[in-house]
Amino acid sequence: QGQLLESGGGSVQAGGSLRLSCAASVRTFSSHVMGWFRQAPGKGREFVAAINWSGGRTYYADSVKGRFTISRDDAKNTVYLQMNSLKPEDTAVYYCAVDLHRGNYYGRPTDFDSWGQGTQVTVSS
Repeated sequence: QGQLLESGGGSVQAGGSLRLSCAASVRTFSSHVMGWFRQAPGKGREFVAAINWSGGRTYYADSVKGRFTISRDDAKNTVYLQMNSLKPEDTAVYYCAVDLHRGNYYGRPTDFDSWGQGTQVTVSS
């Protein structure tokens, strides 16, 4: 099992930016695919972005493509989500997750099996 701790959430006006960080206490962090998900009030958790073990492949939900960038720093056991051009519909609790069994993302959000507690992002119009 891994422990994940998100930070960097907050309140911002539409068009603004935030960078989320996720510090992972995971053995062999550099071997695992990492992901970001979000859950808005009254809605289910949805996939936002993922990055494979090497950082060479990234995946995004259509709703954030071109605005959000996922990256990782294996020396710091940390994954980031840079969020630009934020919209009110991006308001949600954002969760970091790790797939402890795979290094690549196969389009199955259910593969992620360890989650952080989440960080709130609020975007006002």
